[in-house]
Formats: sequence, structure tokens, C-alpha cells
Amino acid sequence: MDIALARDWVRAIAAAIAGQVDYLTLLDAAIGDADHGVNMHRGFTAALADLEDPRDRTAGDVLVRVGNHLFANVGGAAGPLYGAAFRAIGKALDEPVADSKQLLAAFAEGLAAIQRLGAAVPGDKTIVDAYTPAMAAFDQALSAGASLATAAARAADAAEAGMRATTPLQARKGRASYLGPRSMGHQDPGATSTALIFRAFAQATAES
Repeated sequence: MDIALARDWVRAIAAAIAGQVDYLTLLDAAIGDADHGVNMHRGFTAALADLEDPRDRTAGDVLVRVGNHLFANVGGAAGPLYGAAFRAIGKALDEPVADSKQLLAAFAEGLAAIQRLGAAVPGDKTIVDAYTPAMAAFDQALSAGASLATAAARAADAAEAGMRATTPLQARKGRASYLGPRSMGHQDPGATSTALIFRAFAQATAES
């Protein structure tokens, strides 16, 4: 991971979110505030507008700044959660070029930041349900000697499987938890945006 790949990843996320704004909003309308798509689009649009900074020395510089924009521009719980994740990932990538093991450790820091704030675990019907299997698949692929692009693709596949697996769950965290059993039968919007983020990473690595 270098500055160029970090910027390509953010561009891919912004494009993916822009293409799925209405879908994310539809998912959130069922069990939340119906604003997840708009909020995520606003956050990544702001990050995209501030992507090129000549002071950047590492991929981490890029991603910390993304986190700051998500904190400032994404409403609801998603802003602090994604903002903290990108800041944590960025702070862990403090060298000009990070290898796959460093990237794995950085992603783990991102997940830890989300869990510290939201106190969610797998099965709670949240971001964590997509992020956790993505991390496991990424780790397993790298341990087996896969390339970064292959490992990223497997992580994206696992994130999407985790996203789909939220549908039958009853939410135990966030606004959706207020619905109790009525939250069952709906795919979690946070897990969905997380899957988009990991798929965007796979796309960026494949094209780099």
C-alpha cells in the first residue's frame, strides 16, 4: 500500500457509494433513519475533494484525512465509526510503502476502533458482521501466500457474504435494535457499505 493505491481506493469507494446511494437509503429506511446512503455519499465526496495533498508522505496520511472528513460530514453513528476506522488504519500505515502484513495489521486496527466505539460483535447486525469475515479471509489468503489482489478479492467476497448473513439477524446495536424482532428480514445498511468498501479495495488493488 502506497499513496497512489490509497487514493485509488478512496476514489473507488466514492464511486461505489455514489452508485448505491438510493439502495443504501432504502436499506436504512427499513431499520434506521433512511439517511445512510446520503450521509456516506456526503462523507466520501468531501474526502474525494481533498484527496490530493502535496504534503502526503504515506498512504496513512491520505487515510487519516479521509477519516477526518467522515467524522465531519457523515451523520449518525456511521460518521464516528467509519471515521475512527480510517484514522486507525491510516495511523498504522506510517511508512511510505506498507507490505501486506502491515496492511493486515492496519485493517485490524480499523476493526478494533469500530468495536471500541460501538461495542458490537459478530451477530449484532452491524458493520462488524461484514468487516470481521473480511479480515479473516484476508488473513487466511495472505497466510497461504496469495497476492495482495487475490487476498483483497477474497476479503471482499467474505464481506459480501457477511453482509447477506445480516438479513435474518435481530439487531442488537444501534437504532435498528429498537425494532426488536421487526429488524429481522432486513439487510443491515452498515454491513452493506462495509462490503462496498472492501469491494472497492479489491478493485483498486486489481487495477494497480
